[in-house]
Amino acid sequence: MNVFKSILYFTFLNAIWACSDHNDTHQLKPTAETIVIKKSEYKEKLHGFWLGQNIANWTGLITEMDKVGTPDTMPFYTDTDWGRKDLPAIWGEGVPHSDIIDFYFQQEGKPWGADDDTDIEYMYQYLHEQHKTSLLSAEQIRKGWLTHIYSETDAPLFKKFADSKPMQENFLWESNQQARILMEQGMLPPHTSEPENNNKYMMIDAQLTTEVFGLLAPARADVALKIAHLPIRTSAKYDAQLAAEFYVVMHSLAANVDNRQSMKTQTQWLAKQARQYLPDSSVVAKMYDFIKESYDTNPDKNNWEKTRDAVYLRYQIEKLDGYNYKDPFESGINFAASLVSLFYGEGDIKRTIQIGTLVGWDSDNPTATWGGLLGFMIGKKSVEKAFEQYHLSDTYWIHRTRRNFKDRTPNIDGEDTLHGMADRGLSIVDRVVIEQMNGKLNDAGDAWEIPLHQPD
Repeated sequence: MNVFKSILYFTFLNAIWACSDHNDTHQLKPTAETIVIKKSEYKEKLHGFWLGQNIANWTGLITEMDKVGTPDTMPFYTDTDWGRKDLPAIWGEGVPHSDIIDFYFQQEGKPWGADDDTDIEYMYQYLHEQHKTSLLSAEQIRKGWLTHIYSETDAPLFKKFADSKPMQENFLWESNQQARILMEQGMLPPHTSEPENNNKYMMIDAQLTTEVFGLLAPARADVALKIAHLPIRTSAKYDAQLAAEFYVVMHSLAANVDNRQSMKTQTQWLAKQARQYLPDSSVVAKMYDFIKESYDTNPDKNNWEKTRDAVYLRYQIEKLDGYNYKDPFESGINFAASLVSLFYGEGDIKRTIQIGTLVGWDSDNPTATWGGLLGFMIGKKSVEKAFEQYHLSDTYWIHRTRRNFKDRTPNIDGEDTLHGMADRGLSIVDRVVIEQMNGKLNDAGDAWEIPLHQPD
């Protein structure tokens, strides 16, 4: 992108983000329709979200940063690598939980370990509970980060492997790391993602920490984007912000899919709806259109590698569509990689996670996103059925990476349960429906009545 075009592009984007609620670009078409969602069914879906996200996160971590676009010396993974030995990441290490590229499951008796794909979403849900609010303020976010996220200097010692040297680790990277430093200095979101304050604003961070806001605003993407706005703008701006919003929209509208259709049809409908929220001139919109066309025109829907290789050539090597690749942790290249697994996975949770694990770059992030979304769409019991795993852990170890949370399981390892996290999510949705949607609980109190439009 030359300098003149760059100035025009960022001027255009700044105009879009001039208003915090994105009124000009995220307005739903008015409709008089009201939908009813049973809370018991939604709890099962939220449980599926947390379970699917954890399976996908820990599976994707096995190949995280193994393959970042140097195929001459480090060829990309393909389907033939599934079940084979994991290779070291770019920092020269594997992972302690598995040396084989395969689905990872935590069985009963041991908790799922928190990671940055789940722990900040956990924190945001907790902050909504703590403050009894449907919309977090900038100060509430700042205090929450400083209370629950270690700094680089006060983090405890962590040993990745049994024989490795203990090192301080606060499990925060890239834009999130810079945002926390700025918060400690007193700065509030959205200033923590402004380029002049945070030169990591185009990294992937917000894409893996804010999907849950879509689930807290079922069927209402406009409300989901409103309550997710400051959390996203904590660490992302411009195309990185748009990519995170794309995921939030899909998660919100997943509550209103036509479940009589195939999962392939449902997921592609969700993607199409979310695409409408992307300005056509944005890099992420152009990425979406290129990858969708590559998928549509590929006669062999098992040959996802063809589109992945095209992504590498077009965006990492040729730097087309205004994308100037510099870093494998960037939002752009990982957003593109995520779409490869989304389209070719065709709504099958196992296949989607498998492709996401093999596709390359920051592979735990897209897998966690789609594992959570598909887990939500099919529910906890169907996640278990899909993997034929009926004795998976229901406990969660948030203090592996974060701090100062209540121990809700004092007699067992971990501090929380996935079913408890799902149950408490319902009370937040109660508030969002009533306070942000002008909806209501039905007379029995066991379902939400949600208007799909804002009243005049």
